[in-house]
Amino acid sequence: MPRALYIHWPFCLAKCPYCDFNSHVRAGIDIDLWRASLLADMAHEAQAGLVEPLSSIFFGGGTPSLMPPRLVADLLEQARRLWGFADGIEITLEANPSSVEAANFADLAQAGINRVSLGLQSLEDEALRFLGRLHDAAEGLAALDVAQRHFARVSFDLIYALPGQTREAWAGQLSRALGMGTGHLSLYQLTIEPGTRFETMVRQRRFEPLDDDAAADLFALTQEKTRDAGLPAYEISNHARPGEESRHNLIYWRYQDYHGIGPGAHGRRFGHATTRHRKPENWLGAVAAQGHGTQDEVPLLPAEQASEAMLMGLRLAEGIDLAALSARFGFAEGALCDPAKFAFYAAQGLVWRQGSRIGVSEAGMPLLDGLLGELVPAALVAA
Repeated sequence: MPRALYIHWPFCLAKCPYCDFNSHVRAGIDIDLWRASLLADMAHEAQAGLVEPLSSIFFGGGTPSLMPPRLVADLLEQARRLWGFADGIEITLEANPSSVEAANFADLAQAGINRVSLGLQSLEDEALRFLGRLHDAAEGLAALDVAQRHFARVSFDLIYALPGQTREAWAGQLSRALGMGTGHLSLYQLTIEPGTRFETMVRQRRFEPLDDDAAADLFALTQEKTRDAGLPAYEISNHARPGEESRHNLIYWRYQDYHGIGPGAHGRRFGHATTRHRKPENWLGAVAAQGHGTQDEVPLLPAEQASEAMLMGLRLAEGIDLAALSARFGFAEGALCDPAKFAFYAAQGLVWRQGSRIGVSEAGMPLLDGLLGELVPAALVAA
């Protein structure tokens, strides 16, 4: 049953290359209208099935740290009334590390936010300019300081394996990051995705991506330094002190159900995939017409669910329980994971098995995408 709620706020502080929408802060946003619409969307989700107390709420999207704190408090009050809160509920808000947003942190903490995820992305000004960020390193570090004063739990992200980045340069930046005292770090390698401005820049020969061997060396360095600092990887790109893992993201990776509300929000509940209207105006129109912003609610075949559970769960250091997934989705273990290929990669030290639980080893994690394509049978993925 769903034990998590994702709330998507579509407006950004300014135009940025990482925004999920091309809709940014607009003059005259009607906060009362948005409050009523989000509350209605939430109430619809609460009618979807059996109610279980929420263990996680996550505010994401454009720039949710610019939401009026009163709106945040109202949404949390409604969520508590509809579902109830589990003991120690994690309530996370994504934030860009700008001084404008940091000024809102105290009021957001008062409203009920107890965890913040900051998109620092780098501690170096040159890298931030390359990544297209609007803040500089000093502003980011100042926002981190404010966050640590107001929230019980703070995470921030960094991007590495940038063009020309050396082992020494990344080791120095990572040491600084580990010395800042947060219990969680998200450390992502730069990837050149189709259709992004980075792909265009590479095609125009404006920069040369770091080669695979150098990137793999930085990945190994990252695992070593975070483990030695007491923040081992619990997912391929996420590191935490024991007990500081992102409970919300673990719900995704463990393929548990969650509600999604707001423009463009996705959800998984009771074997169905839900999608909200992506464009804010269309979402508002749907809420006005039908009482909620749902665009699609599609039943997932057992094979689709099993494939998603395998692809998500193998990202985790804890791996997956094949026997449990077999019982949950009705597939033999051999249909979930190719036994011959698993044995082949196990002999190379890239995957492991303990009883019915399997996983990808630290040595195999840099090759995760390729391993997933080998281990999860194509018939299951294509179903």
